[in-house]
Amino acid sequence: MENTLKVAIAQITPVLLNKNETLKKVEVNIIKAAKQGSELVVFGEALVPGYPFWVALTGGAEWDTKVNKELHAAYVRNSIMIEAGELDSICTLAKQHKIAVYLGVMERAKNRGGHSIYASLVYISEEGEIKSVHRKLQPTYDERLTWAPGDGNGLKVHPLKHFTVGGLNCWENWMPLPRTALYGLGENLHIAVWPGSDHNTKDITRFIARESRSYVISASSLMTKADFPKDTPHLDKILEKSPDVLANGGSCIASPNGEWLIEPVLTKEGLITATLDFNRVLEERQNFDPVGHYSRPDVTKLTVNRIRQSTVEYKD
Repeated sequence: MENTLKVAIAQITPVLLNKNETLKKVEVNIIKAAKQGSELVVFGEALVPGYPFWVALTGGAEWDTKVNKELHAAYVRNSIMIEAGELDSICTLAKQHKIAVYLGVMERAKNRGGHSIYASLVYISEEGEIKSVHRKLQPTYDERLTWAPGDGNGLKVHPLKHFTVGGLNCWENWMPLPRTALYGLGENLHIAVWPGSDHNTKDITRFIARESRSYVISASSLMTKADFPKDTPHLDKILEKSPDVLANGGSCIASPNGEWLIEPVLTKEGLITATLDFNRVLEERQNFDPVGHYSRPDVTKLTVNRIRQSTVEYKD
């Protein structure tokens, strides 16, 4: 049984700008996944407390406006401060049910002052321990108006039975060098988390699988115009330009040969499960291994800085 791994994608809708209610949905889905026999459950990018769809809908680039400031303040207040124990309940469930978790959160980083937020991908082991927090290296386009850029500290992989699992956030998955950083650590199960929509997942999921000869899980969320909570700040302004569907899911799994194991699942909320066979990784590495026999480190080589960045260093 060490050769196989049952995995689950929790494709769910956040309770936008409400971290406590969204965490309750996360907890429910962890328990469901464990009861179905899953050994790993994956959630979408920035799921807690949700993706900042409003930035593109409310003139997010306008300078010094009340709307932008108040929405941003609500976002920061509902982001997760890991050092304060705000993921302790998730860790407890992971340990209790012996299930590993990849969870996308907005992180309110204490070591950066506690006022800027980062799109972070948190890995919690089946022992209930937070093993890595990867802050998205480069927020994409309008995300830069509300998220801060991260660092390389979270470019790490983790053993899970025979597999070695690692992950990246959204368009980071298009960045060749962060992908290579994980390949070099032995990654053979890649987790790609997204805010939602098959236009993100339908091509790159298979591409990364083919490039790395690894399994690739793309985990997305859902969001419709009707899903905005009634107490969302400036809801009327957001809804003026909101499409009916902002994120249609698109969660999927590709096999190490780049073919679909599970094609993108659209508009359906719930768990998507599959069983992965590690032997398929070894079979596909026979003809290509991007950091092994099909590489030339004497010609091209990557250097990775994994120091956690902070503005101030205190020496007492």
